[in-house]
Amino acid sequence: MASQEQEAQGQRQQSHPRIAILESSPPHRFITPVKKINEGHDVPRFLTSMAYRDICTFVMQLNLAMCPRKASGSDAVRTWPLDWDSKPSEPVQKLQELLGKIEAIIEEAPPDTGPRRFGNVSFRKWYELLELRIDELLQMYLPAAVFSLPSQTADASALDEIRSYLMGGFGSPQRLDYGTGHELSFLAFLGCIWKLAGFTNEPTTDGSLERSIVLAVIEPYLRVVRRLILTYTLEPAGSHGVWGLDDHSFIPYILGSSQYCPAINDDEAMPIEGSLPNSPKPGDIAKKSIVDGERQHNMYFSAVGFINDVKTGPFWEHSPILFDISGVRAGWGKINKGMIKMYNAEVLSKFPVVQHFPFGSLFSWDQDPNAMPAPTTIHTASQPQSLSGSAGGVLSSRPAPQEGTSAPWASQPPLAAVMGPTAAPWAQPIPTRGAIPPIRAPWANRGDMNEAQLPARGSAAPHAGIVPPDGPTRAPWAQ
Repeated sequence: MASQEQEAQGQRQQSHPRIAILESSPPHRFITPVKKINEGHDVPRFLTSMAYRDICTFVMQLNLAMCPRKASGSDAVRTWPLDWDSKPSEPVQKLQELLGKIEAIIEEAPPDTGPRRFGNVSFRKWYELLELRIDELLQMYLPAAVFSLPSQTADASALDEIRSYLMGGFGSPQRLDYGTGHELSFLAFLGCIWKLAGFTNEPTTDGSLERSIVLAVIEPYLRVVRRLILTYTLEPAGSHGVWGLDDHSFIPYILGSSQYCPAINDDEAMPIEGSLPNSPKPGDIAKKSIVDGERQHNMYFSAVGFINDVKTGPFWEHSPILFDISGVRAGWGKINKGMIKMYNAEVLSKFPVVQHFPFGSLFSWDQDPNAMPAPTTIHTASQPQSLSGSAGGVLSSRPAPQEGTSAPWASQPPLAAVMGPTAAPWAQPIPTRGAIPPIRAPWANRGDMNEAQLPARGSAAPHAGIVPPDGPTRAPWAQ
């Protein structure tokens, strides 16, 4: 019996990969994280790196944990709302306290009241105060295990790597902005703690630890970030405007859609369609009253609620991509699958987003030995170029690498097309103010409408769809 149980556990771990925890010996060679992505052609190289592999694995690890579970021996289903009453482990509680200390610095750096065009300059003071205290805070609130692994050299330590990712997770004091690249940096910060056994030496197979990280660390982090955005009016970093999913975040849409997926057993893969019974409909994100009620329980609706806090006007007008996705009839499972593919295409594969991500030893620039050749996609072939370091400032003509790596979830048939080409929803000409957004996800099945049925200027958008005269623009995961 014991051998059968160990074999079953091994099969679950193989089908649900996790980022590896470093061995306690021998000494590890830490590296102070540095920028490696200097021009668009470096992005395909990033997509073959160990860092990319680990980021993708960690995202899928968290995503799977948030999917509802079937209770053994009954028809009951276990779900994980934001207000789920569960006492987190001590490392997770300490991270909550760390976030509380970081948020409290806002009181010491009140926003400047003078005239300004962009972000509030007092954010630089807040960032400076955090930078002065960060080492002390990390040593106080992170488990001792994180710092126990000896370094091979005196040039860098675990603290140097962890500090870099945490400081990168709260926006840019130079540009006074915040975006998905900063969110990615905080995700790497948590990944560093995981790798250094800061959460556990032996992770469970039921996803309980990952759920506590999502509910008790990532969601509180998002609340801190949203307060920073509102307090210092931080600009969106690398935003596509209305043609992007969200001005600031992406992760809550992945994890939030997972919360509403159909229930699975611990050894099953993520569902690719369907919804949890009695969950809100995808189209409910356009109904403010429902959003206000669900944002306390679900990360997807919490993110949409924040959009409603900072933007006015019809939802379909200021958030056309989210509105388009809300028409998906195949349920939250389909949306979750699409969000993962879109994250790979619009965050991890985009130079403006990943250009500032630093690489050390924990998230390494080294080649993934299992990197699989992949055809060049729209996202890797059309990256912007930057000026080279030569005195003449000539644009680099270095050819783009022709290899990519299949994302860790590509081995699962439902998501095998992660790296496939996608049509960017904002690739169409931007319409004039008040025009209907020229997009429609092919899976939305909103029905056809003629011009007489289009909503009037300023009116609420109906749940029936709108097909532009030039034909539909394919959403990233439409296959």
